[in-house]
Amino acid sequence: MPDNTVAENVRAAVQFYLDALYFGDVEGFRAVFHPRAQLYSATDGKLVNLNVNAYLDLVANRPSPQEKGDERQDEILALSVASPTTAHARVRDVYLPKRFIDDLTFVLVDGKWQIVSKVWHFDL
Repeated sequence: MPDNTVAENVRAAVQFYLDALYFGDVEGFRAVFHPRAQLYSATDGKLVNLNVNAYLDLVANRPSPQEKGDERQDEILALSVASPTTAHARVRDVYLPKRFIDDLTFVLVDGKWQIVSKVWHFDL
């Protein structure tokens, strides 16, 4: 598979993540996150670590940005494919009033790019 096709496939997975985030799509997240993925933040100086199910519980029990009427504000800041099976993306997104930077690490598993880790920081 040529490198630009791999990058296009990773970019599509990143866009799938951003769409799931904006629409609060729990099943979409289940498709793009590996079931054993871990999520981390240390924004307030204390390490927060969630597994996918804990994160999806949060998503399922809050209104989505779309439901809140928030303007969509997301973009892919950087995308790199390190190998045929690993990639990284940095994205900007919002869950107002918070503004996030998410670092997403992807692996290619069973022919599908999935997030195995998410590290985020937010500002108010």
